[in-house]
Amino acid sequence: MAKRTETAGRLDDAARAGWLYYVAGRTQDEIASAMGISRQSAQRLVSLAVAERLIKVRLDHPIAECLELGEALRKKFGLVHVDIVPSDPGSSSTTIGIAEAGAAEIERWLKKTDPIVLAVGTGRTLKAAIDQLPTMECPQHRIMSLTGNIGPDGSAAYYNVIFSMADAVKARHYPMPLPVLVSSTEERDLLHKQSLVQSTLRLGREADVAFVGIGELGADAPLCLDGFLDPEEMARLMEEGAAGEICGWMFDRDGKLLEGSINERVASVPLPPRETTTVIGLAKGKRKHLALLSALRGGMINGVITDESTARHLLSA
Repeated sequence: MAKRTETAGRLDDAARAGWLYYVAGRTQDEIASAMGISRQSAQRLVSLAVAERLIKVRLDHPIAECLELGEALRKKFGLVHVDIVPSDPGSSSTTIGIAEAGAAEIERWLKKTDPIVLAVGTGRTLKAAIDQLPTMECPQHRIMSLTGNIGPDGSAAYYNVIFSMADAVKARHYPMPLPVLVSSTEERDLLHKQSLVQSTLRLGREADVAFVGIGELGADAPLCLDGFLDPEEMARLMEEGAAGEICGWMFDRDGKLLEGSINERVASVPLPPRETTTVIGLAKGKRKHLALLSALRGGMINGVITDESTARHLLSA
């Protein structure tokens, strides 16, 4: 039998202690007795289980105010899916809460017995959600990426989530083997004619549900930080009226795609038709306010996962 390494052994102990505490409902004294360790060691192991993200907590009790905000958003924007999570005034994170809620909704779709096509965008929030998914066997489903998985320098795009999802979910995965942006409309049209790309484009039109991040604009926006746009080009786009982006597609304050602009170079799959597809945007925080509000106004998304604070802003705007 292979000998456990010290690190692996400690994580095993942490997982056992975490299970006893969070699932079995045992006290730290009871865990110490069951594992033959001190109470202090039991406490440290439970803390380690949380720090190493071995424990994932899901709150099943709906909070009345969140439900009321969600219903108001549903009516205002004609949404088919709304999930509002509590806000944490002391946190600066743009993913905590909505990542867990996003993972729960993705998991709900993947548990369907009938085959579906599930589309995913890219970004930090979606990656955080995918990291929360349990291991699942879903051979009946197809999962496809709406955005390219190649960075501007030819490297793999770090926040493209299709590969992270493939590690957790055993289903057929279809990446988009292109960058988010190309040099010209002609180059995009040529690349889109490739048979491998054609199949992904077709799946995008057939998607039952899509989960997308909502990108804010500015010099420190994801498209700039990830090297797809330089600050000068970003500034020009904002002068042209750009308010946000989804999968690289730029839109204005009314949620309409910019015409005759950068969108002619976007190689991403067009957003699935909202008439037949549930398109859920995940976003929260002040930096996302304008982009998220614009996307909702224009019907670019027909579902949203956000927090209380952002929901109040959307309702007051």
